[in-house]
Amino acid sequence: MMLFGEKVTATFRARVQWLAADLELPVDDLMCCMAWESGRTFSASVRNAAGSGAVGLIQFMPQTAAALGTSTDALAAMKPEDQLNYVWKYFAPYKGRLHNLGDIYMAILWPAAIGKPDSYVLFDRDTGPHAYVQNKGLDFNHDGRITRAEAYSRVAALRGEGQALAA
Repeated sequence: MMLFGEKVTATFRARVQWLAADLELPVDDLMCCMAWESGRTFSASVRNAAGSGAVGLIQFMPQTAAALGTSTDALAAMKPEDQLNYVWKYFAPYKGRLHNLGDIYMAILWPAAIGKPDSYVLFDRDTGPHAYVQNKGLDFNHDGRITRAEAYSRVAALRGEGQALAA
């Protein structure tokens, strides 16, 4: 059984299983991250609501897409099953370093925080106000600092929902 498995095709599930095994990622953690980043749609074409230009299963930014040899328009035009090839390509450099949900989500949101403790501060309103403002919704205790734990807590909260849709 795979979290959110009922939301995706059998081909998608098989490709995610392969991708997770190849990259040594916990498959259910990867599914939670893709559920969160795609607004639970698992759509290759879902765009970032804040207007960042990001698109898809892990919200590829335009510069990230270009570094992977594609564009956000091309990614958005793909089937989700095909976009998983780019998810694999994106995570490949992190192989062996992503051991849990926090690490996987940090690879997407803020790679410098991979392997850091949950108390690690990602964004601080005093030292990096722009990044903090863009992610202010993650500052749950409203202390002006967004920790790694705060950043992935909403992704972790999807586990229950994902279990109800496991296949």
